[in-house]
Amino acid sequence: MTDLVLVPPLPPGRADDDEPPGLVRLDSPVGRIEIVSRHFAVEGLAIEREGVLPHDGQPERPDNLLDAARRQVDGYFEGVRTRFDLPLRLVGSSFQRSVWSALLEVEWGRATTYGRLGGTFGNPRAGRAVGGAVAANPLPLLVPCHRVLGRTGGVTGYTVGTGVETKKWLLRHEGIAFREGPVPLD
Repeated sequence: MTDLVLVPPLPPGRADDDEPPGLVRLDSPVGRIEIVSRHFAVEGLAIEREGVLPHDGQPERPDNLLDAARRQVDGYFEGVRTRFDLPLRLVGSSFQRSVWSALLEVEWGRATTYGRLGGTFGNPRAGRAVGGAVAANPLPLLVPCHRVLGRTGGVTGYTVGTGVETKKWLLRHEGIAFREGPVPLD
């Protein structure tokens, strides 16, 4: 269970206003992280990929929300925080937002599968569609997409940071057992 608050998407015309988003960066065991906020909600979290973050070269624009987010993410990596309590704005299709909301129910130290997530929408065979939504998650860590495994408990992929190695690090950090790679079913 999470203490995160989901904030509705901005109305049309408000998303691309002239006000620059808030931005902070921090170092972590899985690489540099940047967190982005707009209109009192966290909208993005990225882990560096090949040494690059999406907003490299832009100055940090911290605010109280981003200071709290930075402290909470630091606490996660220090092993003292297992839940986040931040306002989040999840921008995506209604199906994606449904999958991301379901991910918020996957607690620290536990995992689920793509099929189980599909089952929450009445279709356990929707694993590929769920996988696409999981891969598009704009708030990894805060919306714990790393806790999703293949049907046999294998790590099948990850689009954040250095990919599968980042996912394995996060799973080990939380004490979640997993198989190395997909395991065929006979």
